[in-house]
Amino acid sequence: MVSELRAPRPVRRWGWGQRLSRWDVKLSPYLYVSPFFIAFAIFGAFPLLFNIVVALHQWDRRAGMGAFVGLDNFGWVLRQPLFWQSLENTVSIFLWGGIPQLILALFIATILDQNLRARTFWRMSVLIPFVVMPVATSMIFGQVFGQFGILVPNLHTLGLFTDSTSPFFQNRLLSHVAIGSMVVFRWTGYNALILLAAMQAVPRDLYEAATVDGAGRIRQFFSVTLPGIRPTLIFVILTMTIGGLEVFDEARLFDGGGTGGGQGGADNQWTTVVLYLYNLGFGDWQDRLGQAAAVGWIFALIILLISLLNFVLTRAISSSGGPHAERPARGRPRRSGSPTETSPMPPPAVADDTNEGASR
Repeated sequence: MVSELRAPRPVRRWGWGQRLSRWDVKLSPYLYVSPFFIAFAIFGAFPLLFNIVVALHQWDRRAGMGAFVGLDNFGWVLRQPLFWQSLENTVSIFLWGGIPQLILALFIATILDQNLRARTFWRMSVLIPFVVMPVATSMIFGQVFGQFGILVPNLHTLGLFTDSTSPFFQNRLLSHVAIGSMVVFRWTGYNALILLAAMQAVPRDLYEAATVDGAGRIRQFFSVTLPGIRPTLIFVILTMTIGGLEVFDEARLFDGGGTGGGQGGADNQWTTVVLYLYNLGFGDWQDRLGQAAAVGWIFALIILLISLLNFVLTRAISSSGGPHAERPARGRPRRSGSPTETSPMPPPAVADDTNEGASR
């Protein structure tokens, strides 16, 4: 009887349907995510690796790959004064477009977070500038800042500018302000909705407690809202930094982008790094694909360093500010009337005979 109980069980044989089911469980997750990795390998990883090859060779659009030059293309780019001028233009345009954009996005998100009528309409309407194509935005703003646009004739009437031409196409700083306004117009609503989603996740009990303590709207914004949306605010600043430094469409089409245009101004007043890269490799300047690829890698490294610096500074500033709950020290009494006093325990009193008899 015991031998029969200890007899080995027969080997279970899997049918074809069961085997297929097991393979489906093991392989289906990889098949579901494979389209992304295949598309990334074709349109992302391969161009990235091929760009390294182009940057290390003398490359011509018509003749193809030439001699291997190593790091000579990188050295040539770093010796060009126009590259450093384009880098200064890029940083200036980013500052003129990034700082007002962040302030306006916070302001609009705070307003949309209130109890408004037709909230869905107002929240969707801020995305209208983002839906407009960059080409249309650049051409419209180019006409607004043009000689016969809306702004320049009124400025001439006020006597601010005496030149007959548009100062926004002549002055370097004013051209940066004009291009920065395009960036503000297009991306403020997008960032405002991201910040709005973060504001709605802040617990309302904190606002009620702040109201009870006598805090106003401004105090609640700096003491409750900003600390509550700190991770999202860091994300918005990082993405805004990367996108703002890669500005191209606005600078390319600011003066029309037609014949003789799209070069970044007569004296390269608003030539950005990406526009400089385009003009090197595909524009009317020179057929220098190898140097253009080197510009791309140098600029990618600069963006990485600026993003890391921005991230560290943002984390340091955000962690140093904001409300911090003060924990009472052990043995330190709280304010009188508190239901949970933590005053130190008094030493046991010696009971006299009267109290002892009364207790009995």
